Amino acid sequence: MRNRYLDLLRSLAIVRVVVYHVTGWATLTIVFPAMSVMFALAGSLMAASLARSGPAAVGRRLRRLLPSLWVLAVVFVPAMLFTGLAVSPGVLLWLFPIADPPANHWGALALSVIWYLRDYLWFVLASPIAFWLFRRAPVSTLLAPYLLLVTIEVGIYPAPPVLREFGLYFGAWLLGFAHHAGMLRRLSGRVLYPLALTLAVGGGAWIVGHPGPRGYDLNGNPLGNALWSAAFILIVLGRAPAGIAWLSRSRLADRAVTLLNRRALTIYLWHMPFVVALTPLVDVVGWSHQDPVGLAIRVLLVFALVGLVTLVVGWVEDVAARRRPELIPVGSAQPAAVQPGGETADGATVGRPVVPAQRTAGAATSVEINAR
Repeated sequence: MRNRYLDLLRSLAIVRVVVYHVTGWATLTIVFPAMSVMFALAGSLMAASLARSGPAAVGRRLRRLLPSLWVLAVVFVPAMLFTGLAVSPGVLLWLFPIADPPANHWGALALSVIWYLRDYLWFVLASPIAFWLFRRAPVSTLLAPYLLLVTIEVGIYPAPPVLREFGLYFGAWLLGFAHHAGMLRRLSGRVLYPLALTLAVGGGAWIVGHPGPRGYDLNGNPLGNALWSAAFILIVLGRAPAGIAWLSRSRLADRAVTLLNRRALTIYLWHMPFVVALTPLVDVVGWSHQDPVGLAIRVLLVFALVGLVTLVVGWVEDVAARRRPELIPVGSAQPAAVQPGGETADGATVGRPVVPAQRTAGAATSVEINAR
């Protein structure tokens, strides 16, 4: 049985990601740090899988992750090879993106969201050891990524980018571990709220004092992003409601949440090419970045195009999850049935997808596009 609160959070996160990439509004990264939330939710589910199945959970997660990427690669890799991408062994990274797979001039932008799968892959592979450490020293394990990021950002340790990513997003992943273990839920308000406030103030102060290349956009500020996102996750997961009965009373909302969850990876992977493709309309039609009507139309167009692709290839996510393939997965999920330890029947827990190939990116409506 699904935990619908987690499903709702994931749905809001994927919608926020798409809207942000179309509009480039930095405020959205502060109001809802979607990528960190997505990693935290994934971390919680990974912890549940490890607790239930042990290291075999790694293979199951990879099985659900990679097929959708392969479908994308079947379309775009030949197109990039025909338009300038050199044939090299690196192309095999499109099968297993342990590092950023190669891309040509336009593919680097349209497919820049692949960084999420790269990080997700590393986090899944690291999870058995991290879970073992977390069970023995939860607080120390939780703090490790954040301390690593601090040493990098203040210049003590000039680490490679992969370690910066671990410091930024693996911390959120481990907060998902803490959520699964019930640690966040057990924190009293006298501890949780001051802790969240301290992290938010620290992150906000760092952002103001060290603005990134896009100003106060969290995606250009790893340390500020990590602290602010940690505060956000502590609240939304640590004070998660016991249930959201209102969702089941709204048939449209309930089906929308189900659809967005079962097609989250397809939506995430395919939306950016459409954002890039529609960007020239700013010049052709005259939709400026400040034009709310033009932006609204572009958001609707991107979702419409992603919807069409989802109809064609979204069923791959069903096959990867060993579900019956559906063109439109709108079946309602019942409220989560809680098992001992707070785990639901599907491995979820109670309480409770841009930069890489082109690490510096701006708004979708400007010269560069931020892929987070």
